[in-house]
Amino acid sequence: MESIAQYFPDLSDKQIKQFAELKGLYQHWNEQINVISRKDIDNFYERHVLHSLAIAKVISFEPGTTLLDVGTGGGFPGIPLAILFPECKFHLVDSIGKKIKVVNEVSVALGLNNLTSEHRRAEEIKGSFDFVISRAVTRLNRFIPWVNTKFKSKNNNTIRNGILYLKGGDLHEELNEAKLKYKPTLYKIPDFFEGEFFETKQVVYVPIMGG
Repeated sequence: MESIAQYFPDLSDKQIKQFAELKGLYQHWNEQINVISRKDIDNFYERHVLHSLAIAKVISFEPGTTLLDVGTGGGFPGIPLAILFPECKFHLVDSIGKKIKVVNEVSVALGLNNLTSEHRRAEEIKGSFDFVISRAVTRLNRFIPWVNTKFKSKNNNTIRNGILYLKGGDLHEELNEAKLKYKPTLYKIPDFFEGEFFETKQVVYVPIMGG
């Protein structure tokens, strides 16, 4: 929890309380529905919360921004970002129902009124969003066709609407095979956060449409 406060010093008392409650909630639900490995629970704030918040070092979302979290698992990156950006709207989806149950329970316990969730595949989601966020659910050439029709045409943020994807390793081949219309931008997470865990991890920003 100290690392969250270190890298995000302007948190409100409510946000500090919500972040502090996260680990206990996930420990409780993880005993009933296994969504996080034991090793990751022991390093919860680094490997799940701070990793999710790397997206917030790339962009500070404007109030009213709508975001779709695809393949959210137990709620990452959506839940930490929903705490950080209470004036934005987050919709978290996953194809595994028990994971969405955890998302719902954690969201209710934290009082996250800006978050909804759905047990559904990405391709079946209706509506349009400013950004799609995700944490390495598949290769980008598979991921993009799932979501490329789900973006608003009007841009309200400092960067064009698109995908913000948390991914590790060498992405040269993967980006080439995706045949992207717009040039992606890669942000190295070690530029934002210290720690061995982040050494090869990046935020991949893929613009999709807009002005």
